[in-house]
Amino acid sequence: MQKALIPIFAAASAALILAPGAVLAQAPSDADRYAYGPHMMWGGGWYAMIFGPLFMILFLAVLIAAVVFLARWAGGPWQTVPPHHAPPGRTPLDILKERFARGEIDKDEFEERRRVLGE
Repeated sequence: MQKALIPIFAAASAALILAPGAVLAQAPSDADRYAYGPHMMWGGGWYAMIFGPLFMILFLAVLIAAVVFLARWAGGPWQTVPPHHAPPGRTPLDILKERFARGEIDKDEFEERRRVLGE
């Protein structure tokens, strides 16, 4: 009986060994995997590439805005003096006298402006 099982066992072993090869022989080959075709954006899909540069510009704008915001925040409030306002302690008449002394205005204009100021 054992001699009768040897050919069956050999046939079953050969089938198990050769079965994966038979299955792989039926699979499509990868010979044209690198050929040009729709998967290489020839058949469409290229229009989505615009988002790359747009997101890069958006990222850089947000980064620059954050740096500017942090720099202004770290610098504290600005101390500015409006250009045409007198510093504390100086009156409009003092400024008028300085302008007359520098020769920016003549005597008649000085007298008229002093009269307008009410002093």
